[in-house]
Amino acid sequence: MACRWVTKNALFNPPNPEGVKRMRRAIVLVLAVLLLLPLTSPVKAQCPSEGHTVVMHAPAVARTSTGELRGVVTEFVITVAPGHGHVYIETWPLAEVDMQASARLAAQVAGRVLGVDMSNYDIFIQVRANTSIIGGPSAGGTMTVGIIAAVMNWSVNPEVMMTGMINPDGSIGPVGGILEKASAAHEAGAKLFLIPEGQRIQYVQKTEKKEIGGIIEIVNTETKPVDVVEYAKERWGLKVVEVKDIYEAVYYFTGHKLPRPKPPESVRIDTSFLKDDALRDYRNTSNYYQRVLRELKESSVGYDTYSLLMSALNNAARLLNQSKEAIDEGLYYTALSRDFQARIIIRHVDWYLSANTKEDVQGILEKVREEINSTEAYVENQSIRGITMLQAIAAAEQRVEDAKSNLEEAWKSYYSGNYWDSLGNAAYAYERAKTAVFWTDLGKRFARGEPIGRDVVRVTARNYIDESDLIVAYIESMYGDVLGNGLLDTIKKAQEYYDDGKYSAALFTAMEARVRGEVFLDTLGITNWTVLMDKLNMLKNDARTAIGVAEEQGITPVLAMAYYEFAESFEKDAKESQGIDELQNAMIFYAYAKETANLFLNTKPLQISKETGKVETPSVVTPTGGGTKSSARTVRGKETIEYGLVSILVLVAFVAGLGMGRRL
Repeated sequence: MACRWVTKNALFNPPNPEGVKRMRRAIVLVLAVLLLLPLTSPVKAQCPSEGHTVVMHAPAVARTSTGELRGVVTEFVITVAPGHGHVYIETWPLAEVDMQASARLAAQVAGRVLGVDMSNYDIFIQVRANTSIIGGPSAGGTMTVGIIAAVMNWSVNPEVMMTGMINPDGSIGPVGGILEKASAAHEAGAKLFLIPEGQRIQYVQKTEKKEIGGIIEIVNTETKPVDVVEYAKERWGLKVVEVKDIYEAVYYFTGHKLPRPKPPESVRIDTSFLKDDALRDYRNTSNYYQRVLRELKESSVGYDTYSLLMSALNNAARLLNQSKEAIDEGLYYTALSRDFQARIIIRHVDWYLSANTKEDVQGILEKVREEINSTEAYVENQSIRGITMLQAIAAAEQRVEDAKSNLEEAWKSYYSGNYWDSLGNAAYAYERAKTAVFWTDLGKRFARGEPIGRDVVRVTARNYIDESDLIVAYIESMYGDVLGNGLLDTIKKAQEYYDDGKYSAALFTAMEARVRGEVFLDTLGITNWTVLMDKLNMLKNDARTAIGVAEEQGITPVLAMAYYEFAESFEKDAKESQGIDELQNAMIFYAYAKETANLFLNTKPLQISKETGKVETPSVVTPTGGGTKSSARTVRGKETIEYGLVSILVLVAFVAGLGMGRRL
């Protein structure tokens, strides 16, 4: 029976004479109930039967009793019906990782791609598998395709399957277990298997064993590259194709081409708007360095302490030299970041020399607290006008929270009697607060248009926290505790910020976890320089495109441009040293640039004509010019303080902590 919208004004059919008494009692009961109901707004029943349903299959992975991964096929029954923007999901059996955040993001991306207001629809997703699967984000792309097909009433080809996360910009993100998923897709009868762009080369561990006297001994273990495209074709006759985004995926599944946003023809990323700031900052930091250097030479500290503090200042001098080189090359944000790193060291030495008693240290911490409180009030009192200012203020608020966290660590060290670390954390907190002022003032320079409410940040922050948590949980389910506690702690901190109403700090902290998790998945096991460079170039191009799209909409994505430039500096260092760590840092900052360029954009929806009626099941298609053509490369009372001698290891560790990835 079809569902109907029911209101409290619904008419009753007249009762027959024999049921008058029963009806009277019923009317009294109904009237009593109605008195308890809201007197306004009809109550609408959710009705999946009024919408369109699409059935899709996607490969997933499950863990065997011996701990190994194996591929399994999961069924998705996706229904889109009139409603109020809700996303309902049911899994059986329960997935190891919740899919709710991924399903919600899939609905958002589908609406953005189609130009459809998804608040007018409810989405119902049933997930069925024969075993407990490791779910989560790897089916995000499949769910997005299914939602789009259901909205448009398009059929999908049952011989096509896909694995891949869905990102907010519609790109297909990296996943794990691709070889196992390819096997499952073949066993389920798929003829075409779609994987994220850049993941055709997978790295597996090959273990050689020998048996001696009934005892199995491992002789050698090596990492071996496998070309999934060639392997699947040779072994199963399965065609594997890389896809970049949801537009390509929809075409492979349905045969329909969605109008793709036209990328900018040329993008010029220029941070010259930071030139005056960089010149002034370099000059001030250099003067500060000279003053503290002079004070150290005139101090009465012993030889060992003098040598250690001089070593720290030498590191600051090295960073200042890098800042000057960056200015000469027009890399002004990089110069500002190097100055920032140098000032933390200089201030640490400065405060160490000036604090002779416990009370002196306490006074410094109080000074830092006043600076942070003043900065926080300054940032919060801004009226945000325009997307550029919104992004800058969001960055400023995140830096305020970062400063507060480090001051908290400084107080902990102070109360435990570790005054050296206390001053170090305080120096970082102080300089971090100063950068919050910098970003606020920068945002004010680009203030345009009507004021924007902070609820925009709150909603975006909630989505990023959920998605980041999902990705990290997915990685742990697949590969165990390979990430340590770093990303989990980052997400926990983001949630704490959110609970405290610090939505901007929550957003950027969760974004950091998300980006680092995705880069981990995309580079897992890869040491081949050429393959990593291919991946870096894809991220770099995506970041340039995102920045260009923002600029076409009249927005100056200052934060994205700054991160892009910073990534370029890491890329340059990586090419000079052939360092994998520098290369991965470059990838992370290109990903930051892409994410921040897309933040809060009011993208104009794409209006497309909706097809009606029965659509024939599409055949397996190979779009002309679609997909990617990446080649497979498998080669290559005052109490006097007794500081004592500061440990070299402690100082080196502190300075090293100011190294890669620390930005303004």
